[in-house]
Amino acid sequence: MNLEDAKVVITGATGGIGLETARLLKSKGADVVICGTENTKVERAAKETGAHGIKANVTTEAEIKALFDFAIGKMGGINVLINNAGIGQFSALTDTTLDDFTKVWEVNVKGYFMAGKLAAEQFKAQKYGNIINIGSTAALKGFANGSAYVASKFAVSGLTECWRAELRPYNVRVMQVNPSEVITDFMTKSGFEIKNEENKLKPEDIAHTIACMLTMRDTGFIPDTSVWATNPW
Repeated sequence: MNLEDAKVVITGATGGIGLETARLLKSKGADVVICGTENTKVERAAKETGAHGIKANVTTEAEIKALFDFAIGKMGGINVLINNAGIGQFSALTDTTLDDFTKVWEVNVKGYFMAGKLAAEQFKAQKYGNIINIGSTAALKGFANGSAYVASKFAVSGLTECWRAELRPYNVRVMQVNPSEVITDFMTKSGFEIKNEENKLKPEDIAHTIACMLTMRDTGFIPDTSVWATNPW
């Protein structure tokens, strides 16, 4: 697609991958709506990027609906959804509470589902659209202490595959990006110690990947791609 024709909704875009993606797509001529859970952060991110911003929690159906209504009002439509909002929780299986597990799934799976459903309604009606789900290399292989997060990202892969099968006849491209370790506040909030930062992926690397996937001619698409740091150690 031509990014100058793109009308993009990005969830969880007040920092990290979402913020850098909004910044890059805006610089290439796209119209962009971002959301986050804190008004102050939304306003700052919108000012930084030039995007339209609205406070919306992706776990709440009414707020997701308000996000799409806002986006349609501001941009006159939507043709790209980037499902990016996500949280992490990492602990041994025996130390992971039901509340921990449920909270991760509420954001990482239920949030994607609700946004994807609303996007699909728009895209099927207009017979065109693009959905990019931000997964993780944790969607490809499990690891110790990752029960809640890994299970949620495997579920994202399942959603992506189902939506792809359903929506291709409507000229809708459904894609997934699986980043490995990216230096964002997600890492520190999840309790990880960051080492060798200069060798790790940055949010702009994933933003670049997203832009490349979108700018491929509409007659083709990249179903999924994984992004690894070359030598992170």
